[in-house]
Amino acid sequence: MADDVVVTNNQGENRYEARLGGELAGFAAYQLTDELIVFTHTEVEPAFEGKGIGSALARFALDDVRKAGARKVMPLCPFIKGWIARHREYVPLVYGAPDGEVAP
Repeated sequence: MADDVVVTNNQGENRYEARLGGELAGFAAYQLTDELIVFTHTEVEPAFEGKGIGSALARFALDDVRKAGARKVMPLCPFIKGWIARHREYVPLVYGAPDGEVAP
């Protein structure tokens, strides 16, 4: 089902949004500084839980940050932080991660 998820960056709302069948299924909110994108909160609507929405949001958002190449990630959101810990290839994006480690 995650293949049907469409994720976009809604810069006006400072959040990445995931839609399934045109309906808002979840979002990952962020704040920007010149050097950082700080992920503050990720939420998936209850009707869409267990369908890969959170993972689609995390992957798209982090790939977007990587592609832009202008900022490091500060994952204050427990979901994004945990997702990065399980997908080690994203650790280099994390601000201040010593030796490529993300604290548990």
